[in-house]
This record gives sequence, structure tokens and C-alpha cells, in this order.
Amino acid sequence: MVSFPNCKINLGLNIVNKRDDGYHDIETVFFPLQLKDSLEVIENKKLEFSTSGFSIEGDLEKNLCIKAYDLLKKDFPQLPAIQMHLHKAIPMGAGLGGGSADGAFTLKLLNKKFELSLSENQLINYSLQLGSDCPFFILNKPCFATGRGEILEQTELDLSEYKFLIVHPPIHISTAWAFSDIKAMKPIKSIKKITQQTISTWKAELINDFEKPVFEKYPKIKNIKENLYGAGAIYASMSGSGSAVYGIFKKENAISISFTDNYFVKTLFS
Repeated sequence: MVSFPNCKINLGLNIVNKRDDGYHDIETVFFPLQLKDSLEVIENKKLEFSTSGFSIEGDLEKNLCIKAYDLLKKDFPQLPAIQMHLHKAIPMGAGLGGGSADGAFTLKLLNKKFELSLSENQLINYSLQLGSDCPFFILNKPCFATGRGEILEQTELDLSEYKFLIVHPPIHISTAWAFSDIKAMKPIKSIKKITQQTISTWKAELINDFEKPVFEKYPKIKNIKENLYGAGAIYASMSGSGSAVYGIFKKENAISISFTDNYFVKTLFS
């Protein structure tokens, strides 16, 4: 059985509070886009995991797909051994949520293939054990997110008349560093309210708090955003803590922009 984990972008991202447990409270809108990995699961004599596409850094045994399997295996000992193959088309370390999507989609795929009868809420609870933004990919619809990103409120946000240009430079951003350089502050106007306004107002009001420290340290990322606006983007922003930047354009408008060959550049639709 095969599934296709998709990416997300952040429409605004505010760091509103530093918590006693070391985490931060945020607010953002998660918005799904159709850049997809491919995940295949078949029964096997032993648990095996392989990958292709973009290389995955770190120990594969700590991959969220394996962690997702282990979570379910603990509660469903009848779950058979499997072979998983993950083809990565979503860039790693880009702020696009590819790893979180893979973990969440593994839960959904195993639930369906082996008829575990887990409800959406149960899948959300399992996914939260994988990461703060994994629950979003269980719902996989536009959501206003608060808390660590796990408190989700579905929002009516139709961007079907637009296209999105994703640009990911070969720059790795340390999320821990990015958080450490931000002073948490509750915004004057909530991202939820701003995204309900006409998109033409977003440029002036919809902010990603990570941009200030990231742009200061990595001016090439700032240049991407400026170039997207120069090419006619209605709105442009870094996604998450970076380093991918996206621009939102009218679907019928041609985009005249180019980047060096080592940049990942992709046009997407909602």
C-alpha cells in the first residue's frame, strides 16, 4: 500500500510565550501544499526501512516513520513486520514539515492497511508523540495552530485561485538557534484574524517572527523573499524557521525569476 505525504507552509508565525518546560507557545496557520513524498508499506519477515530521493541525515532507526511503527506495535502486538520505503521529494530542513508528514502518514497508512480502527482523535494522540506539528498532517487541512503547534482549529481558507513558488536554498537553519534569538511577544493582531482578511493586506501585516534573526544571519534568504516580491508575488514569506521561502502569485500570471542550480525551486498549487 502506498501513500503520499505532502508538505505544508506557515502563513505567519508568531512566538507568543516561552514556557516553563522549555518549549514555546506559537500561533500560525498551517496550510497544506501538493509537494509529496512517497511512502510504501508491505508485509515482511522483519522490519526494514529504505529511502531514495533526497538524502536523510541522521540515524535511520530514529526516523519518524520507524517511530510511528514502534508506537503502534507497542499497543497492537499483532501488527506484522513490514518493509517501508520512503522516497523523499520534500527537501529536508526547509520548514516544509516533510519529516512530520512522513511520520503522521505512516500512522494513517498502517491504520488503514492493517485495519486497526483508530479514530482521527486517536491518530492525533499518537502523532503528538512524534512531534508538535505531526497532528496537523492527520487532519491535513488549513488550520490555525496554537500551543506548541498541536492545538488545531480548522479554518476556511481558500487559496485555489493562486499558485505558490517554493524556493529552498542549500542553507541549514538550526531551529534551536532561531528560537534562542527571538523575544516572545503576544501580537497585537492574531494571525487567525489577518488570514481572514483579503490577501492583499498580508504583506503589511502577516509576519514570521523567525525572519528577523534568519535574514540578519543569512542575507541570501532575505534576497529570495525580495526577489519573489520583485517577480510579482502578492505575498512572500519564509516557512517555519526556514530556510525555504515561498511566494503566492495569481494562478494565471507568469513568473519570471531564476535562481542558481543548487536551489530547489518548485511551483505548487493548493
